[in-house]
Amino acid sequence: MSARSERSEPRRANQAKAVTLTAHGLPEHSIRDRARRGTAAVFPDVSDYGSTLFGADLSTRDELDDARVVPPVFVPRRLEKMFDLGREPLYGDVSLRTTVGGFDSPLPVFLCAFGSTQVAGDGLGVPASAQAGRLGIPMVIGENVVPMHGYGRTEGVDSGLINRIRAYAETVPDGLGGVVVQQSTEDADAEVWNLVYSDPFATGLLESGRLAFELKVGQGAKPGLGGMTVLARRTAAEVADVYAVDEAFGDGAGTVLRSSSPGTFTAEILRHQIRLMRNNYPRARVWVKLHPGRDVAHAAETAWAAGADSVTVDGAEGGTGWAPSVFLDHVGLPLVECLRRIGKHDASLLVSGRVWEGSRALKCLALGADAVGLGRAALLAVDEDPAEGLVNLVRCLELELRLLSSALGVYDPAELTADDLWFPHRKENENDQL
Repeated sequence: MSARSERSEPRRANQAKAVTLTAHGLPEHSIRDRARRGTAAVFPDVSDYGSTLFGADLSTRDELDDARVVPPVFVPRRLEKMFDLGREPLYGDVSLRTTVGGFDSPLPVFLCAFGSTQVAGDGLGVPASAQAGRLGIPMVIGENVVPMHGYGRTEGVDSGLINRIRAYAETVPDGLGGVVVQQSTEDADAEVWNLVYSDPFATGLLESGRLAFELKVGQGAKPGLGGMTVLARRTAAEVADVYAVDEAFGDGAGTVLRSSSPGTFTAEILRHQIRLMRNNYPRARVWVKLHPGRDVAHAAETAWAAGADSVTVDGAEGGTGWAPSVFLDHVGLPLVECLRRIGKHDASLLVSGRVWEGSRALKCLALGADAVGLGRAALLAVDEDPAEGLVNLVRCLELELRLLSSALGVYDPAELTADDLWFPHRKENENDQL
């Protein structure tokens, strides 16, 4: 037999390798991992599910991080404020009270949607809700909570949707904040909005104008896909008639992939959905959540024109409980690009994507957002201290916002503009007259 024929024969599993093949210029470790594990390698390590908050692998700073806040030398607004106060203004004179998606809020901050993933369900969702209520900031409850965990009327069910609403409603000050309930295709089948709209626990929020429903079109961590979670194989049969269940981790694995429908949208479908929401739930505000798609500006304009009270844009840096790695690292527009495409707008624009401190929040506000959402950062804070963690995190962000705004000579965040920022790698900076 020729040497060529010998080389063409497949190597048996128990046959020793004489030489280790290498391939310069290719990610050899990742390729071999896929060869060993199959489609399980498309996702993060499944053993991290439930204990890790996933997002884009940003080993380097993004453009929002690199942007500098640039206070001017001349501060005419500070002079105006001095005349109003009869003294020199200080950072404590910055007013952060604002309207977030139609709700009065002491800060331009809201709590992002935590859906049905294990991270939010295992004891963090309820304390996060209670602390958001104490702060008086709006709170979004994510999709698929009811189909996966139940509504919460059953005794002993702590992860149900109504328990998060109850924890928030019991602590929120009168006249502040609001609860926003997302709905996916599967939630619609479970009539989630109908349940909430008629529930006695939500009556106080509804009567005070502090209830909203959010149509989820997409999310930043996996644009174009529906929600995903990992389920134990023994429980998969319980939801197989509602969700797609996939043997993505191998036929013999103890876990399976559960996927939601992403929904199908055109401009006309979106307009129709918003009109239905306004017609069917006239006392609830209407929110729409968009993923960072290339037509995000058109989608936002369409939603506002159809009557949406607010549009939330989740940048590609947004977090999730589970997503394919390729989507986390390679899909969707960065948050800063979404903000540039949409621009300053009279309607309510809310954004999220790796926000956790005051400078990133202020940069988003300067580029046109009305408020920023806390997602993974909020869960980390609650995990650190279930009683005070989120409150403490928000107080830090609040102080930084006041300090930064004061340094700019701005005492109302609505007056922030892109002129308050400098992006070191953008060509237009070459002609700046500082």
